[in-house]
Amino acid sequence: MARLDIANVTKLFGATRAVDDFSITVTDGELVCLLGPSGSGKSTLLRMIGGFEKPTYGSMTIDGEEVIHLPPEKRPTGMVFQSHALWSHMNVFKNIAFGLKLRRLPKAEITQRVEAVLDLVGLKGFGERLTHQLSGGQQQRVALARSLVLEPKILLLDEPFASLDQHLRERLREEVRDIQQRLKITTLFVTHAQDEALSVADRIVVLRDGRTEQIAKPAEVYRTPATPFVAGFIGQMNLISGVVSEGEFGHSAFNVPVAVADGPATLAVRPEALTLKPASGVGMGHVHRVTDYGTHAMIDVELPDGERLKSMMPTADEWSSMQQVDLVPGAFALYRDNAAIYRADVGTPPRKAPSRTRGTVNA
Repeated sequence: MARLDIANVTKLFGATRAVDDFSITVTDGELVCLLGPSGSGKSTLLRMIGGFEKPTYGSMTIDGEEVIHLPPEKRPTGMVFQSHALWSHMNVFKNIAFGLKLRRLPKAEITQRVEAVLDLVGLKGFGERLTHQLSGGQQQRVALARSLVLEPKILLLDEPFASLDQHLRERLREEVRDIQQRLKITTLFVTHAQDEALSVADRIVVLRDGRTEQIAKPAEVYRTPATPFVAGFIGQMNLISGVVSEGEFGHSAFNVPVAVADGPATLAVRPEALTLKPASGVGMGHVHRVTDYGTHAMIDVELPDGERLKSMMPTADEWSSMQQVDLVPGAFALYRDNAAIYRADVGTPPRKAPSRTRGTVNA
């Protein structure tokens, strides 16, 4: 096990700040996911930890020892890349044993460690196979075994399942999480897939344009996103722009009571927290589309200004296209100046707006 401390790390590529003043402490045995869109700096950050890029500024220590000036082969880290990067002219055993041979370990110890790690990743008996005889998932297991056999203090995973199909990706990430918990190895996992981060991480770091938007446990990131970007990036979210005036958030279709100062704001409510009710007359909007997923229904609601919101309802049975509906937001948050200014666990029933001219909905 190991502790990683990153303090005020910045990486410049010319005038571009790929990573901007990043800090975190990753504790012994913790799995932290670096999550963000393309260009957010997550892979650059991982490569700096592994020694493949050098920070422009800042400090990185592992168990209190500064590692910034150490080359990759001198660092107590093991890295698994998106591309398997296996040697096609070597069999599975030789691929995994290569790093141990460079360390000049005894042959008997190499054999014992390779066989043990093959068993760990579910490839017992595959040592003599050539890498081209393996499936994509098996090749990724070999890449993981090649890092684990070196017994690194910190495991670095750079989108290792991105090239695999959905079902295989889900199975492998569960296996990797099981292995990580069994070995209690400190791990950083880069991904752009929200479901991966939410399902395997102890904490999630949400990055945007090289900067930290939020660092928190998965449940906190999902339920109480710190910024509008996090709210819109993690899961599905309805983001509605409007104006707060005299204790109400006002939109062209409805008003919601809130206890914040007047001014522009963005209301964020997840589909599962946005309940629909059939309107007795002209509603706040009408049903545009009904998608039945079996376990639930997703209702697209079109507002009078043409914008759409999503509502998750238990069944699709009582909803039909062009049906007039009213909206009842449950838990919601209000954002202003890139920060949350108000949260409601149970929303007060909104009232229909007296006019259709206040505010717009974000696309």
